[in-house]
Amino acid sequence: MTNETIIEELNTLLRGTYMGIRSFEHYIQKAEENELKKVFQSMQQEVKQNSQRLAERIQNLGGVPADDEGFSGSIHSFMHKAMLPDDTKEMIEDALKGLDHYGVQYSEKLVRGDLDPESRQLAEKVIDTSRKQIEQLQHLLH
Repeated sequence: MTNETIIEELNTLLRGTYMGIRSFEHYIQKAEENELKKVFQSMQQEVKQNSQRLAERIQNLGGVPADDEGFSGSIHSFMHKAMLPDDTKEMIEDALKGLDHYGVQYSEKLVRGDLDPESRQLAEKVIDTSRKQIEQLQHLLH
């Protein structure tokens, strides 16, 4: 495995974190309850910290970190904002679905193979953040 391959994988994960940041922005703008808004803001900060760590790792490997979610990510973001539900419960369910699908399942597939131990550990931390956020949001539904 080459640094180039590792950088490419980490940049894909980084673009995903930018999608997460943008999605949380949509939820923050749409949420009417202050408590829910605060939860989404806190989650967004965690994802921003992950994006900084990923960018640093990419730079340390000699690469150039992605600086946005990429073309397909921006299309997805546009569609997400347009289709975001107004209902609080549905909004939380939408966030859960996104975190599970992109933050956990897709990210796990992405990092299965081509990462060195340090990069793999970082990727696992990013995925664990999504798992923790899923638990937090599930508690809000009950």
